[in-house]
Formats: sequence, structure tokens, C-alpha cells
Amino acid sequence: MFGRRLLGACVTPGSTGAAAPPPRPKLMATILCVDDDPAIGEILEDTLERAGHRPIRAGSVAHALGALGADPIELIISDYKMPGLDGIEFLDLLAAEGYEVPLIMLTGFASIEHAVAAIKAGAIDYIPKPIQREQIELAVQKALDLVRLKRENQALRMELTELHSHRLIIGESAAIRGALEQAAAAAPTRATVLLQGESGTGKELFARFIHEASDRRDRPFIQLNCAALPEGLVESALFGHERGAFTGAVKRMAGAFERAHGGTLLLDEVSEMRLDLQAKLLRVLQEQEFERVGGTSPVKVDVRVVATTNRDLRAEALAGRFRSDLYYRLAVIPIVIPPLRDRTGDIPLLAHRFATYAASEAGKEITGLSPEAVALLQRHTWPGNVRELQHAVQRAVIMSREPVVREVVLEGGVVGCPNTAAVGAERSEAPVGDLEGATAVVLHSLDVKEAESVLIQEALRVANGNRSRAAELLGMSVRTLRSKLATARV
Repeated sequence: MFGRRLLGACVTPGSTGAAAPPPRPKLMATILCVDDDPAIGEILEDTLERAGHRPIRAGSVAHALGALGADPIELIISDYKMPGLDGIEFLDLLAAEGYEVPLIMLTGFASIEHAVAAIKAGAIDYIPKPIQREQIELAVQKALDLVRLKRENQALRMELTELHSHRLIIGESAAIRGALEQAAAAAPTRATVLLQGESGTGKELFARFIHEASDRRDRPFIQLNCAALPEGLVESALFGHERGAFTGAVKRMAGAFERAHGGTLLLDEVSEMRLDLQAKLLRVLQEQEFERVGGTSPVKVDVRVVATTNRDLRAEALAGRFRSDLYYRLAVIPIVIPPLRDRTGDIPLLAHRFATYAASEAGKEITGLSPEAVALLQRHTWPGNVRELQHAVQRAVIMSREPVVREVVLEGGVVGCPNTAAVGAERSEAPVGDLEGATAVVLHSLDVKEAESVLIQEALRVANGNRSRAAELLGMSVRTLRSKLATARV
């Protein structure tokens, strides 16, 4: 009976009462045709347009590289023999420059030797000359089907990983269902979504839910954590860079926006982005184009952006710490993810799911949690939210010597925390830097650096290792905390 209830709690787009996802669109593509013969170029262009694709013509490898720098190309059709660089050298150059685009080679006189050489060099297929329209359509469809299958395979592997990790949105409370209904309504649109909530509430899962419920689900889902990257690399990670743009840039690299073309880009902890980069991000959102670091030509993309933050971004904008125009551009559809303390009725479902998974990982026979253990979990206020609950249950499963996890096993990790409170009790809002959940800090000297190190250690302990939460407790930015962790004795 519990299993049936649990399955009902694993939310899918249909379980929120929203309409079924839209039908999958037919996969059309932007295809680069490289041939120095104008007659061949016209045949390719006409054939591809009739099939519904968007062809771009180039008469040489040099022109082709310029087109690749300006548009996200999904397939290349290239002649084997051309003035200057030939088709094999073009393939080598694509690999050296960091372009991962499938290529179909046109070979003269049905040359088996050229065809074999092209396949060995990395071509996905070949078409012998004189070319026939039917051959072009068939080869292009086969190549695009292979690209689609690779994407679906990657998506399936990701889905299996998610299922294996039990990273599903679970809940029956009004708070979580309200957030899911908003996400389901936003998913089919192109509007940017701002997911706001405390650390550990599951904002990334909501972003994946929005992507999977949209017509972009067959396209890439790219995630970029703005707080985890060194400041000097954020721009390159977002927009990519050209070879030689800076020391160590040995080849052209595509950034997150370029890799997410046609799909969804998750900007995690967007509030940590530098103000100068916020202006560039605003331009991309408005114009759907950008320039790579070290580049001069604009690159056009079609990307749906979902952003997350654990801060009140509107307050940050009013305080001048975040661009107000970017805030309004990101918050077209703002969704607040409720903290676990506001949906304590979901704790039994979550705890049983986490216990089942932890037992499977540990090779133990665990049938569930005792009523007293569940009641104990529901009395805790969970400042680390769902992530903290998962760790507490995992620890209890590992330490339990019985098939049922009992209250006594949880006491060390939950009851020992000063912030345990009765369900329904009033909870005042703790200011940044509040000592909720912390123990007394003992200093062995008046050395400022030592005191700072001890406070950082205690904040990380209270936040269960979550740097964003620890930074909030310490009253500093995540970037400052990350810098101190790299240099201090922590």
C-alpha cells in the first residue's frame, strides 16, 4: 500500500493536473554546404530547403569556418576535393578547432578510396558524385537520426542516473504541488523562469522538470553553476572562447549558451554573477546572440533560460547588488520553491524513499522507519532542507542494526540540534549570520585568522557542507567564502 502511495507522489507533468506535453516536433536542422562548384551548391540548397531544413552555403573551407563561427551548425555536407584545403584537412581542422559537428563527404566518381579515407578521418557518411536528390535526402535524414539518437541516448542515460539516484520531486503537500503546477504551466513556453528558494530545496530538479515537460526535451539541458566557477572563467564558460583568446586557450571552445542551442540552459545561483557579466547576459537574453571571448562575430542561438537563486533577487536588485533590468528579464515567471519546514507532511514520503535507497546502497534490509522516528523528523526545522533530511536518513540507515530505523538511531543527528521544534510552532525569521543550529565556538587564541577559520568550520558544519548556506550564516558572499577556503587554514 505504501508503494502505491509513493508512486503517486513521484510527480510527472501529468500528475499536477496540467495538460500533456506537446507533441515532439519534426527534427529540422541548420546544414552547412561546402563546395566550390556553384551548381552542386544550388542542388544541395534546393534539396535541403524542400526537405524543410535551413542550408548555408560556403565555397571554401575558409568561408565554412566563418559560417561555423556565426551560427550553431548541426550538420555539414562537404566536397572531398576543393581549392586550398580538401575535405580530409577540413575534418582535421574541425577537430583541432573544437567543432563537434557531424560531416557528410561528397566524393567524386564513387571513389571507394576517397570514401574509406573520409570515414576513417571522421566523416559520418559519404555521397558519391554525380549526386542525386534522393541520395542527399536519405543521407541527411540518416545523419540527423543518428544525431537525434545520440541525444536521446544521452537523455536516457541522464534519466537512468536520476532514477538510480532517486532524485524525483516527491510530495503531496499544497505548497509543493502549487510550485509544480506553476512549473508545468511555464514549461511549454519560451519564457525565462526564476526559481527562488533556500539551498537544498530542489531547485535543480524543478529546472529539469521544466525542460522535460517542454518541446525542447530532445535538445540539450546544460547546467552552469555561477557560484562554483572562478571569476575569471565565468565569461568563457558562458560564451566560449576562440583559440588564442588568452593563455591556455589552445583551441576554440563552445560555451554553455552555444552547447544549449535549441535546448535549456540552467544558470544555477545566478545572483553570484559579476555585474559586468550581468550586462552581457541581459544582451543574450534580449538578442539571442553573443560573442565568444576573443571573437568579433556574433553567434546566434535559440536557448531557453532557467535561473536559480537562494537569495531574494528583487531585494538584491533594489540594493544595487544585482541589475534590476536583468532581474525583470529573468523573473518573467518567478517560482518560489518551499522549504521543507513548510511542507512537513511530505517528510514521511521523503524519509521512506531515502531510507530505501540508502539501504540498497549499503546492502542492508530496511523495511522503513518507526512512527516515533518519523515524528522526530517532522519536529525538526531542517535548515538544510531536503538535502539535510537525506543525509540524516542515510546516516541512520547505516548505523541501524534493525530492519526498522528507530528514533534512538536518529537522535545524534537530529535531536542533538538546538533547532528542533514542535510541528506547527511559530518560527521567527533568522537574520543572516544567526547562530541557529550552531554550538558554542571555543577560541584558543585571539588570532583573527584562527577565529575566522573556526567560524567557517562551524558554519560549514551547521550547513552540512553547503557553501551557499554557510556563506549566508557568515554574512558573506559565496565567492568570498570560496576564496577564504582556498587560502585560509580551513
